[in-house]
Amino acid sequence: MVINGKIDLACRTQVAAFGSNTIVLEPLPNLEIIKDLVVDLTPFWNMYEKVKPYLIRKSSDPEKEIQQSEDERKRIDQFVNCILCACCYGACPVLARNPDYIGPAAFAKLERFMLDSRDERPDDFLENVNNENGVWGCDTVLRCIEACPKDVRPTDSIVGLRKQLVKYKLFGKGKK
Repeated sequence: MVINGKIDLACRTQVAAFGSNTIVLEPLPNLEIIKDLVVDLTPFWNMYEKVKPYLIRKSSDPEKEIQQSEDERKRIDQFVNCILCACCYGACPVLARNPDYIGPAAFAKLERFMLDSRDERPDDFLENVNNENGVWGCDTVLRCIEACPKDVRPTDSIVGLRKQLVKYKLFGKGKK
């Protein structure tokens, strides 16, 4: 929600930190208000589902887990930390004018899987977000970075996905 003009997690905000000052609570922007401070997160989840936020495998399932090296795991660490709180979605100025924009959290999760050594998405998978409602719709205002309580930096994921798209278009090489 918005607490004294700043998007933050209410669950981690200590009222005592405000002293005797007035606390103003507002609902998360860019989402329809259901009642009082409760917003409808359906558009957020719909956009999240569009990027297929899970490992996609072409190979058969292994008998045991698929091992990752420390370096492979470090590539995805930043984006794994996303807790899907929608703070970045609420802060995004693009969503304020374009409700069809996929949004920063979905892109952070997509980048997480695109960089994952265990994922086997087809090379042309990013064509799904190669448009104005996708990675090219971002204005890089960085409000999502300011709003993120977990330092995920969704704009970094959008820039990374753009680079992967350009690499694929120029050289026919997909992810990794």
